[in-house]
Amino acid sequence: MNGSGMISRVAESIYWMSRYVERAENIARFIDVNQYLNLDLPMEDQMQWRPMVEVTGDVALFERTYGEANMANVIRFLAFDQEYANSIYSCLKMARENARTVREAISSEMWTQVNKFYQMVRQASETETVYESPHEFLDEVKQWSHLITGVTEVTMSHNEGWHFSRMGRLLERADKTSRILDVKYFMLLPSADYVGMPYDNIQWAAVLKSASALEMYRKTYRRLSPQRIAEFLIFDRQFPRAIRYCLANAEESMRMVTSSQPGVFLNEAEKALSRLRAEIDYTDIGEVTMAGMHQFLDNFQARLNAVGEAIFETYFALRPLRPAAINRRGS
Repeated sequence: MNGSGMISRVAESIYWMSRYVERAENIARFIDVNQYLNLDLPMEDQMQWRPMVEVTGDVALFERTYGEANMANVIRFLAFDQEYANSIYSCLKMARENARTVREAISSEMWTQVNKFYQMVRQASETETVYESPHEFLDEVKQWSHLITGVTEVTMSHNEGWHFSRMGRLLERADKTSRILDVKYFMLLPSADYVGMPYDNIQWAAVLKSASALEMYRKTYRRLSPQRIAEFLIFDRQFPRAIRYCLANAEESMRMVTSSQPGVFLNEAEKALSRLRAEIDYTDIGEVTMAGMHQFLDNFQARLNAVGEAIFETYFALRPLRPAAINRRGS
């Protein structure tokens, strides 16, 4: 058991099913950063594809397999490489496997959609045209992810399993929103001379588009401003892909699992997540800018990884039965 009533294996599979579906969607969004830029820029200014690999931290693996970082190779690696654990294909394969093992705990509609999503990606991996014009495929990945989120919302009881699913989805989303911002700051801008120029504005618009945030941002702030964009994607309380929104709602689900009250921490996972959420609440964009955007995002990603490790140790880690418990079972 995980301390909340649900068997650890079931809770972990539901949690990771959701994380893998969300990760697949966010990889598609990641590739879209470059896609949007290349649509908006003249040919001579179009972006290289190597930054898309560099931001994953898996450059060595990519170079051993593919060598040159052109569009076809990068899309093959990020979208379809069966040996790369974080490709869209691998994520959907793992999501499907996790869903298969807990079919008794999720709705049949959820299983059906996850299975169809995996089959769509598998078939696309065998189509060469996707490497020349990937936009339709990437859009389909996002739409399938949204469909599964919606099906989960309306066909699964909002019990502990649903809260683990929600937790996984939101923590994964918070991580990837931070990485989309990090791409802009440290990969895509070729020179500080471009800051404030039309080229820079095109890149910021691409960042917002890749997070499906451009329309909601404009309703809030109208003009493109780097500081406002970063503030929106990090600190907004209502936009579903903003880091603050994701952490607050993930924390809410964790408290529903443990039945704890705000300000009371029953385990290390609650403590780690609540502390990170509180630090975001008590930080503003001025402090982030002063400290350095990359430094802030890098620290946030490390802290979020620590939250993930605490969740594993608290809810999912299998521990040997105590001798007394073994005796009571008659073993």
